[in-house]
Amino acid sequence: MSTEKPKLLLHVCCAPCGAYVSRLLSANHDVVLYFYNPNIQPRKEYEKRLAEVRRYAESVGLPLEVGEYDEERWLEAVRGHEDDPEGGERCRICYRFRLQGAAEVAERLGCEYLAATLSVSPHKKAEVVNPEGLAAVGERSVEFLEADFKKKGGYQASCRLSREYGFYRQSYCGCVFSQRSRRGKRR
Repeated sequence: MSTEKPKLLLHVCCAPCGAYVSRLLSANHDVVLYFYNPNIQPRKEYEKRLAEVRRYAESVGLPLEVGEYDEERWLEAVRGHEDDPEGGERCRICYRFRLQGAAEVAERLGCEYLAATLSVSPHKKAEVVNPEGLAAVGERSVEFLEADFKKKGGYQASCRLSREYGFYRQSYCGCVFSQRSRRGKRR
């Protein structure tokens, strides 16, 4: 009987979400982290989040793949949706964009599964993320692992792990539009 676990590529948006979800999924999968977030702006913020994911991956011995930072291509994908409300169509397009990139990498690496940390956030709806993940894998040889990682105390566990590791916790989703929206709400 084989004790080999199926290989899973986990799209990670940030270290706080990635720590909880990767721990959860590592019980039954051989997890590879994938940081692909050209939506995160400014570049300094992107680098800060990537550094935290690298630090986490190294501390627990998980492999990490890093996608290209191509904010121009991302901006083109969401063009026309700059003023959409947070959680609206722009976010759906953003999930699709990043998960399609992740699906390509998962297939290239020979992963059997793809999952995303996005649904651990109370601001991200699993009923929006999961269909985009399923569409991203499409006819590929990769299966999308549908989940709502905020359930059963997932978000609280991610906060606890954040404190444990001393992670930087961002105050906005990542894109310039969510940052602008957050600033407006604070006023």
